[in-house]
Amino acid sequence: MYKVIRVETDGGYYLFKLGKLLKDRNITMNKLIVDTETEYIVIKRLIMGNLIRLDLGVLTRICNYLHCSLNDIVEYISY
Repeated sequence: MYKVIRVETDGGYYLFKLGKLLKDRNITMNKLIVDTETEYIVIKRLIMGNLIRLDLGVLTRICNYLHCSLNDIVEYISY
């Protein structure tokens, strides 16, 4: 679970890096859930890349909590 997940799209791909970021900082998914008051399924989808849309409110809470940028959590690379 704690690795960078690559999700292909028509014009490029997304890298979902939250799992690796948590591992590198020694923060459990449960601690992130409790401390950011975010639902389990939302965090799980951000880690696994199983998203339909990105919720900017959730991403803001996570970025503020981890003192990181959006690009540290999810990155889009075009071909």
